[in-house]
Amino acid sequence: MAVALKRLAVPLLAVGAAMLAGWQRHQRDYVVSVEDDGSAVTRVIAQRFAGASSLKVSELSGTIQSTAQDVRGFGWLKSDQVVKMPFSVDYFIDLRGIDASDLEWDARTRTLIVNAPDVQPGRPNIDESRRTLVQTNGLFVTRKAGEELSRRTSAHATGRAEKEARSPERMAQARDYGRAALGRLLGAPLGALGYGDARVIVTFPPERADRNRERWDVTTPINEVLANRRQAR
Repeated sequence: MAVALKRLAVPLLAVGAAMLAGWQRHQRDYVVSVEDDGSAVTRVIAQRFAGASSLKVSELSGTIQSTAQDVRGFGWLKSDQVVKMPFSVDYFIDLRGIDASDLEWDARTRTLIVNAPDVQPGRPNIDESRRTLVQTNGLFVTRKAGEELSRRTSAHATGRAEKEARSPERMAQARDYGRAALGRLLGAPLGALGYGDARVIVTFPPERADRNRERWDVTTPINEVLANRRQAR
């Protein structure tokens, strides 16, 4: 027993030091837990967001084809290039853009509404090292022409990937993944406060004109998520 207590001494001291690190954390761990009027849930969620920056919610990947042309020698030296290569675009939600004013708690229905900033695609990642096709045509392709063709195909591929990532269809899919990701992220703090059966409804700016928010409730109840995790262990 004495050995076991000695082993527990260091982690217990670490926990104690962390709890006394600041007044904000003290309020989060104690003051918030004794309230049950909605603001308590809002506050603890807001602090959860305050410790994060961005949340990756989905990824678009595939193969892109890019073409480019180059003309030199007063129009006599014409060349073109066609390239196929894989690409990927990550989608993120900036959690720094969420504070207490963006959270609504309905105590009667035990529902948390999160008015999140819109999902944003990151910069496309074009993997030129894994090109599956490089086709260059021209009577005589100089070294400079080849370099320019490579630069242009890369730029064109990036532009096409950005356009595809921001298309309405892709953005709608990313928002659906964003709803699920935020629901999972909020599961732990809600469960810790005793709201394991709470619903999470996430809205994004393009959707808030629709007042029927119930149709955005696509998250799994948090108690089911926690139960599935326990069964998976």
